[in-house]
Amino acid sequence: MIIRKLQELIEEKLHLGKAIVLLGARQVGKTTVLRMITKGKEKETLWLNGDESDVRLLFENASVERFKSVFGKAKYIVVDEAQRIADVGIKLKLITDGIPDVQLLVSGSSSFDIANAVNEPLTGRKWEFQLFPLSFGEMVEHSQWITETRMLPHRMVFGYYPDVVNHLGSEFEVLTQLVDSFLYKDILMLEQLRKSDAVVKLLKALAYQVGSQVSYNELGQMCGLNQRTAEKYVHILEKAFVIYRVGSFRRNLRNELKKSHKIYFCDLGVRNALVNNFSIIEKRNDVGQLWENFIISERIKFLSYNRRRVNYWFWRTTDQVELDWVEEENGELRGFEFKYSSSSKARIPKGFTANYPNATTQIITPENMHEFIYH
Repeated sequence: MIIRKLQELIEEKLHLGKAIVLLGARQVGKTTVLRMITKGKEKETLWLNGDESDVRLLFENASVERFKSVFGKAKYIVVDEAQRIADVGIKLKLITDGIPDVQLLVSGSSSFDIANAVNEPLTGRKWEFQLFPLSFGEMVEHSQWITETRMLPHRMVFGYYPDVVNHLGSEFEVLTQLVDSFLYKDILMLEQLRKSDAVVKLLKALAYQVGSQVSYNELGQMCGLNQRTAEKYVHILEKAFVIYRVGSFRRNLRNELKKSHKIYFCDLGVRNALVNNFSIIEKRNDVGQLWENFIISERIKFLSYNRRRVNYWFWRTTDQVELDWVEEENGELRGFEFKYSSSSKARIPKGFTANYPNATTQIITPENMHEFIYH
């Protein structure tokens, strides 16, 4: 399974003189991964949880000498939910540089604090990994291809959070609690997001615009924010693993969009909870949006877990001709269009194939999605 593969990837990097940083939203299994890695090493492991006030106090007025006295003979130091600790990156740098014989294992459920604090002070001193909600491929390994394919309409409504998947029949209640705690408690109450009412409106506006080109100016007007603040908040939501931003592709044509973004949600259950719509697929008018979001999210998970360096965008011209997904890997260009119904008349835009004749193109439906999310 994916979580086992991630464990193996992390274990390959142990004791190489760098911190291990595991990022991902709450309740996706980060602590489980860290416990798997330290299994059998409990006597050598010290766990510190950033959610606990005494742990945050420990990191105040930090020094190498103080850390050494606290760590004692521990060889593995786990700092869980590290983003809750002020200026955590500087403190982690102290540990990495000053106590090189310990292996630092760090988790964070929002990467804006840990990014500002970790990515800069720990530059060249860390191995970074990301954990997502469960994936289609992971569920196939757990059950069977045919079983999970039959569950596809269900997953497009309720998503892949582990607690949701494990409580069949109680998805609505689990997602409601998840959104209330994860979004409203962990994100909206942070100091960076003082205008919580505006951010709630922003989240709902983004949920309705899945797969559409977004205008920060229009979003700001809808939510009572100026354009710069709306863009800042969208960026924070991305760093908090709520959404993905996908930029526009531009190479040859004058009428290609110069700078634009589409927004997708990291989990469709969260998206549907925000718009309070858990209707079955057959009764929805946003199936195309859900399918596009689902397949893109699965692709991003696959690329991340397989450590592949792939650039990706959407392609659109000023006269509204569009291709859903463009990838570039090792100089190879690939274009994709996503359609939930294989009977719909989907085509690759001639403008794209004419101007990028060396690009391979494909239409992705549920019938052939394995060719996209597994390769």
